[in-house]
Formats: sequence, C-alpha cells, structure tokens
Amino acid sequence: MYVSPDLNKSKTLTIAVTGLNANDNPGPGLAVIRALRTGFGENIRIIGLAYETLEPAIYLADQVDKTYRIPYPTAGTEALKARLEQIQQVEQINVLIPNFDAELYNFIKLEKDLLAVGIHTFLPSHQQLEQRDKVNLSAFGKKHHFKVPADETVFAASEIDGTAGKFGFPLMVKGKFYEAHHVLNITEAYKAFYKLQAKWGLPVIVQQFIKGTEINIAGLGDGKGNAISIIPMRKLYITEKGKAWAGITIADERLIALAKAFTKATAWKGGFELEIMSNDKGELYIMEVNPRFPAWVYLTVAAGQNQPMALVNLALGKAVTELTGYKAGKMFIRYAWDNIVDVEEFQKLSAFGEL
Repeated sequence: MYVSPDLNKSKTLTIAVTGLNANDNPGPGLAVIRALRTGFGENIRIIGLAYETLEPAIYLADQVDKTYRIPYPTAGTEALKARLEQIQQVEQINVLIPNFDAELYNFIKLEKDLLAVGIHTFLPSHQQLEQRDKVNLSAFGKKHHFKVPADETVFAASEIDGTAGKFGFPLMVKGKFYEAHHVLNITEAYKAFYKLQAKWGLPVIVQQFIKGTEINIAGLGDGKGNAISIIPMRKLYITEKGKAWAGITIADERLIALAKAFTKATAWKGGFELEIMSNDKGELYIMEVNPRFPAWVYLTVAAGQNQPMALVNLALGKAVTELTGYKAGKMFIRYAWDNIVDVEEFQKLSAFGEL
C-alpha cells in the first residue's frame, strides 16, 4: 500500500505535465512548466508525458528533466493506468497536471487509482466537464444566466444549410475538441465542416457570430465555488487558427465578476479558461469554456499570480488563499525558434518510449 510522504519536508517535488507541443496551436504544457520552475525554483523535477515524438518541449533539457510516451486517449483508461503505474515505480510523481481537453476524461476516471499510488491531481468532475462542453454550452448559459451565442450541433453536412439560414453569415464552425473557423458563406462552411470532422470527429458545432473584442480569462477554482485566481487578457495578435500570439492583461471588474460567477455556478475544480467576446454594447458573451489552463498561462505569473503553482499546492492539500492583486498592462508576445537536437535523442524516445 502506498504511504504518502511528508510533502512539507520533501526536498524535491516531482511533477508530471502533458501538453508538450508548441506549434501554431500550442499546448499549455511548456507554459505550465515555466510557471512551476519560476514558482518552486530548483525544488522540482519535471516529468514530461508525451503522445508524439516531435512534441518540442521534450527536447528542452532545461525545462523537462525526463519524458515518457503515454498511450493516446483512444487507447482507454486501462492502458493509461498501466503506463502511469509503470512510470510511477521509477519516478515517484507527486502531482500530475493534464493539459489537453481530449485526455481529461481518462485522467478524471483514474483520479482515485492515481492517488492510491501517490499521484495527486486537481481536476474537475466528469459532470463539470460535461456541462461546459461546446455541445452543452447554450443550455449551460441559459441555466446560469450567462450570455452565450446561439448554436446548433451538426452531425451531417446536410444540416448546415438550415443552420446557416437560421443564424445568417458570418458563422463560427467549431470542432468538438479544438479549432474554430470564421466562415463567410456556405462554401466555406462546408469546407470547415469536413475539415473538422476529419480531424476531430462528430459532432461539429455551428455558432452564431458575435462581433467584438476578443478577451480570454485564465482562472483557477478550488472546487468549492471559490475563485483562487482570475487574470483577464485581451488578444493583440491572433493566428489563422484563432489563437492568441500576443496579448495584454487588462483591468475590468466585469470580467472578474463573470469569472467568479462561473466558478461559483459550477464549483469548478482546477484550471480553466473563458473565451469571451465583448460586443459593441459592452455585453460579455462566453464563447467557450476550456477545462484546463491556457497556453498563455505564464502571463499570470508575470502579472503576479502563479496559477500552476497554486494548483500544485491545492492538489497536495495545502491551504491556498485567494490571489487578488495583479498588474494590468503586462504583455506576452509568443515566438518560435529552432531547437537543435541529435537524432539519437529522437530515436531513443521512438524506440524505448522514454528520454
């Protein structure tokens, strides 16, 4: 039987992190790792958990101490459980932070099994995960009196004509896990549907377009209805995939109030991101709710609230008080660079599943 160590006396925390990709649709993993290293200094060891051998953060030796490949979410919980137990025998992981939407169901299902072998998590429940899902967002908004764009869940391309006639153009066409396309006509709508169906499967969500200013909010809930941290950011530069490539923290009490209302309504446990559109009347629409930290979460550290560090402390059962002050006007500007590695490292990960 696993016996939990005295983590307060433990010299080094071992933290496992997923989401190590860093392309034009980056995962949050590297930003989470940077936040943890800033917060805990030399007192942590980072274990990367990767699905692909070319996830860039794998090869950043100053950020990730060791990486293991894990099975894709489609392999199911038993395959994931077996692999994590195998890794745990070697690494003695204290906390695990998943960072992809598609993997959360399996990790939540294994929460008690992971704790039994000493791996702490701090995740929403399946019910919380389901109610904020894109296909349920409209009903969620009506139930809790949040402004949410009208949408339709589409299972066949033939349904698009009727939905487009109902909402008019432009429209947003969204994948069930990731990606959103701004379409101006029926041809673009069909193209987006087939692309998202091929990549993420069905259903595809067709959503009413709301014109305005795009704002994202990174938050952390304690699972009891309280918001531990809330940092709003306005997008300054957006990629073709709709991802923020630059942004700036802003001070707006309405955004703080909205995030607190969401946390209270859901009793959200863990990190989250609200994607908000502020229209020309100043009305705030919730466009999406992402059930994990965003890829820009390191900006919360720069603004004065280290959300990943606070999550780790919550996972370990430590008392964490609400973080209230933050600095508006802090910017992030993402960049890409070429990291040079030896092919032997790639071959080791491919052949042995660890590096």
